[in-house]
This record gives sequence, structure tokens and C-alpha cells, in this order.
Amino acid sequence: MTTNAEKLQTLQLRDFRLFGERANRLGLNFALCGTSGEILVLCETEEFKSNSQILSYCGLKLIHSMSHNRHFEENRIIGRVVFDGSYPVGAVLVHLPENTDKYFCDFVGELLDSFHREFEAKCKSEQHIDAISEELSQVYEELVLLHKLGVNMKLTEAEANFLQMAADSLTEVVPVEGIAVLLRRTIEGRDKLVLTAGLGLIDLDDDSSEILFERLRKELTSGREALLDSEVDSPFRYHWPPGINNIIAVPFLGTGSRKDDDERNLIGMMVAVNRRGKADFDSPDVKLFNSIANSCAVFVENGKLFMDIKELFIGSLRALTSSIDAKDQYTRGHSERVAFISKWLAERLDGEYKMSPEQIHTVYLAGLLHDIGKIGIGETVLCKEQKLTNEEYDIIKSHPAVGAGILEQIKQMRNIIPGVLCHHERLDGKGYPQGLKGENIPLIGRIVAVADTFDAMTSKRTYRDAMSLDKALSLIKEAAGTQLDEKIVDTFINSDIYTLWKAIADGFVKSEEDDFAQYGAAAVGVLVK
Repeated sequence: MTTNAEKLQTLQLRDFRLFGERANRLGLNFALCGTSGEILVLCETEEFKSNSQILSYCGLKLIHSMSHNRHFEENRIIGRVVFDGSYPVGAVLVHLPENTDKYFCDFVGELLDSFHREFEAKCKSEQHIDAISEELSQVYEELVLLHKLGVNMKLTEAEANFLQMAADSLTEVVPVEGIAVLLRRTIEGRDKLVLTAGLGLIDLDDDSSEILFERLRKELTSGREALLDSEVDSPFRYHWPPGINNIIAVPFLGTGSRKDDDERNLIGMMVAVNRRGKADFDSPDVKLFNSIANSCAVFVENGKLFMDIKELFIGSLRALTSSIDAKDQYTRGHSERVAFISKWLAERLDGEYKMSPEQIHTVYLAGLLHDIGKIGIGETVLCKEQKLTNEEYDIIKSHPAVGAGILEQIKQMRNIIPGVLCHHERLDGKGYPQGLKGENIPLIGRIVAVADTFDAMTSKRTYRDAMSLDKALSLIKEAAGTQLDEKIVDTFINSDIYTLWKAIADGFVKSEEDDFAQYGAAAVGVLVK
């Protein structure tokens, strides 16, 4: 994890220097004192110099006070502790010239307070983006795994091969020393647990398997989702063979019920020992193990799980986009509409622009995720009704790069990133974030740009009402060749716009695009080949 000092070194020092330069223009000296007393930034005027030792002393005195309020110190120094959450990362200090009146001192104090509020807001935004990136990566890995299971469920594959593939894939996401899949079989008239798949260091004979199975049943009867045991925080609850530091066992629950209504229909279990990379199995591990176990159980019984996993994909895609659109009530549904329009366009392009089904899936996903970078933008800026300041507009303009950064850590997203990064580029080079021109803008970015522009025009925003269809089409035509790609605009204008318009108005339900609600699962398939 990055320390506060490292964060200052990499992300914030430039902002402190810029503030110091503004302070210099007011005839003030500015310094940033680190938590160890070191002067990290010092911006001085030509009129007078500051004593570094005094600055360090004042900074440490402020930091040790842990105060969220500014202090006026000796030697004409006004200072304020800078916090990243609950922890101080330094102190900002302003050295005033001689004979400074009280009103100007108060003004400087207000400037420091304002700077600190902005700093805290940026820190929270960065932390939020980091959390979203980590969560997105975890969701992606789980989606890949579940999709892989779903794809293989459609094949005529031996049960043992499928279960082995599930175990192998699971250990790529949750590394363990050993994993085993046991199914309950009737052999010579007797119920018996049979080792069907597994790998690594795990030793289960008939007796120990039966003991583990009964312990799992006991845990389920007590209302737990799995058997979890370790000696990390307390002694083992059960006795285990030597070499087991922690263990998880999850059930394979069959459909229907057994004769005894109080007894779970346990058809098998998945067990793993000694979690790697963590001290113990945790709640997300339990959920993922249970998801895989449930998938395997249904495959073993009937092979009917594929449609459930398909619905999971759709729900996951919508959950990701709703987290973006929910930040602004005026743009709810925008991401899904842009995805729909992008797909509509990509399907109709021909000639050198003609796209394969896989490329169309990629365009759809880029449209769906094009605004994901707005997760890191505060509602005060995103939903502001008045005209944005230059600084606020720069924040808005950062969202394509932020979105690309969020997706960048997932290598399978590399074909989607150009659509996210470049959907605000313009053919005349006046777009952002890179100022690309003409065909230097990736085709996927040019497609999403048309879809995004059209939906923005025809949606109500905080600062204006929605445009009519005819007005939006007129402006789209005018933008061809300067802002938007002419061929894509021509394809859009010459398509059945009124069918598209009706499909959007009906929420993609009462239209000839009835399968759109199911399209997400097919599109995600391009990521998990």
C-alpha cells in the first residue's frame, strides 16, 4: 500500500508548488513541512527569506497537535495541518512580511482552509478510484471464471473433466495448497464420497472425507454457508491432520429436497486447504467458493446453470454502469443507451469500416463503460447547474483518462480502452484528452463519440432541456467532418433512425431489438476467450 509520504511525492507535490507560486504573487513565502519535519516544498519571494529551521519547528508543532483547525504561530507564520482522511501528511505554512494587518492574516488563513478542503477532496477521489479499480478487477476475475464454467456447460464434456477445470480455474483466482471435489455416490448399495477432481497437497481418505462431510452438514444446519476453520485468531474448532493451517469446505446442494425436510440435499462438497497470499480464507472467498460449488452441483445434476450465469453477467454489467449513471439523476440510463447506439452503428458500417461480430461486441462494451471515469468526479462538479469554472471543466475532461486507467490493469480490456479514452476526441484535433486528429482517433472512439453526442443532445441535462430528434440530427450533420467522422454520421443518419428512437424510448423492450437485454452475456464473451 502506498504511504502518505509516497502519495505526496507522486501525486500532490505539484499542487503544493502551484499554491506556493500563487502565494508568492501575494508577497508571501510558502512551505510544506513533512511529518518528520523535512521541508518538502519551499517557495520564497525576492523580498524576504524564511528560516527553514523555524518553518520545520512550526510544522512539527502543528502536526503533533493533530488539530483540524489552523493556528497562528510566532514569527509571522500561519500554518495548517493537511490530512489525508484521519492521518496528517504534513503542514502547510505561510510566512507573512512584516507589518501585516489582522485582516490580511485572516484572509491567508481562509486560503489555507480552502486549499486543505480541495486537497482532502482529491485524496478521497483518488481513494475511491483505487477502490473501484480493485473491485472491478475482482469482479472481472470472477466473471471470467463463471463465464468459463458457463461456456463449458454447453459442451458435451465428461463430469470429471468439467470439475477438474473448475478446480484448476478457481485456484488461479484463490491460490491454495490443495483443493478437492468429492461427490456422493452409491457404490454397492452404500453411500460413499468419491474424489472426483483436485490438485495440490491434500490427503482425504474415506474416513476423513466422511468426518469432514458431517462437519460441513453441522455447519450448514447452524445457518452458516460453509465450514471455515483456522488457528489464525483462535484455536481450531475441530481437530485436523498435521499441516493444515486453515480449511474451507462448501456444499454441492442438489435441486429438490430429500425425504427429511430438515436435511439439506448434499450431493458433494468442495474443500481447499492453506490459503496462499492471505492468512486465512475470508468472506469474498466463501462467496466465490459457494458460487463455483453451486455451478458444479447443478452441472452434475442437470447441466441447467448456463442461463443463470448469463443473467449474472447481465446483472453485473448493469451494476457497473448504474454505479456511474446513479451519480447524476439527469444522465441515468446514459451508458446503456450509448452502448445500444454504438452497437447499432457498428452493425451498420460497411466497406473499410465493416466490423466483425467480435468487434461489435467490443464497441458495445466500450459504449457501456465509456463514462466509468466519472466515478472519480464529485457530484458538486458533475451535477453543477451553473457554468463550470476552468478548473472544474478540467476535472470533467479528466474522465476519459481516468476511465482508461481503471480498465488498464485488466489486460483483456485493451481493445475497449481506446473507445473509453478517445470518445471526446474530435476530427479537427480540438478534442481531449490527447488532441488526436482525423484517422489517428481509433475507429471505436469515433463510433462511441457519435453515440455519446446524440444521446447527450437528446437527454435532459441540469443546464438545458432535451433536444428534439430533428434538432439533434441537424446538429449531428453539422458536426460531421469537424467534430465527428463523416462516414459514421452518414451511416447513422441513413439508418432507420425512427426505429432506433422508438427502441430507446421503449427501454429496448417493446422493439425489434428485444434481445438487447440478453446481449451483455454474448458481448462479455470477447473478454474471456
